[in-house]
Amino acid sequence: MVDLQNFRSRFGQSLWLDNLSRTLIHEGILARHITEDGITGVTSNPSIFQRAIHESPYYQQDLRQPAQSAERLYEELVKVDLQMACDLLAPIHAQTDGDDGWVSWEESPELAQDTEATIAEAERLRGMVARENLLIKVPATEAGIRALRALIAKGISINVTLIFGLAQLRQVFQAYQDGLAQWVRQGGDARQVKAVASLFLSRVDTLVDQKLSQVGSSEALALRGKTAVAMAKRAYALYQEMFYGQAFADLAAQGARPQYLLWASTSTKNPAYPDLLYVEPLIGPETINTLPEETLSKLKDHGRLAAELTQGMNEATETLSQVQGLGIDLDGEIAPTLQTQGLQAFADAYHAMLAEVEKFRA
Repeated sequence: MVDLQNFRSRFGQSLWLDNLSRTLIHEGILARHITEDGITGVTSNPSIFQRAIHESPYYQQDLRQPAQSAERLYEELVKVDLQMACDLLAPIHAQTDGDDGWVSWEESPELAQDTEATIAEAERLRGMVARENLLIKVPATEAGIRALRALIAKGISINVTLIFGLAQLRQVFQAYQDGLAQWVRQGGDARQVKAVASLFLSRVDTLVDQKLSQVGSSEALALRGKTAVAMAKRAYALYQEMFYGQAFADLAAQGARPQYLLWASTSTKNPAYPDLLYVEPLIGPETINTLPEETLSKLKDHGRLAAELTQGMNEATETLSQVQGLGIDLDGEIAPTLQTQGLQAFADAYHAMLAEVEKFRA
């Protein structure tokens, strides 16, 4: 078994669990992940909560409480989960001076194209949970990026989700910096604000591989399974450029935090690929990897731990260039398509979850 207890101190990367339910909390599973497996944060989304409410026995009594709507009942249910998770991670949040120990809650996918509604909802959900180590998840749509800028300017910590390309990521990084500069100009404490940028990986390979197979040449087929890791490595280069250059220097001098990259969608979808394809090559400082339980188990069982994130940068650049050269437009086609699909998948899970809750209100 691989020892992950000191993973963060060894590599500078945080491991966050991509799961949350009352089963994990009430049966001590999350606590053990924190104390034994190096887990220092938690992410959630509508799919995770839909599965939790459907499968866990610990919601049954609370599902029968009166509520104005299925949506409000869902919020009351998961608010408790989020508060308990935040409390479990509060010591890490304190020990790291707010760099780690965060729990993420995703807004309703129905708001993804509405800037003002996204801003108002983030403020409402933050007030509902009332924990300093809560990140509100906002999608990297055009409306979401505008909301990110405004929310950071209000001192609200954000996890920007559903990023699938480098152009989207650059816009997110810039909006964070712009919002942070405004927050500081208004007298805000730069150290008070935390933001992460969630770059989704396995779905990129799934779609790009389909395109490569359609091209069918030996060059195209040899590139299958390589795009997402190459993109992540170039994303880290972009991170270093934008947060360790002159543009961020003044904010950094005032204690501002860079917007860490978070590797999301890290379970391998193609069984022909290594099961830790989106974990082992991307270990490096000032990053986060959010792991489903199954992927965490595989990392504990046979993970090879080494700081490889900055290795092979030239090869990563060449890989992306070759993919583009075959007519596959990563920023113009792949990233927007995957973001639209991701929003729809979260909306479907959200509606399925509300339907599950509604059964108990009938």
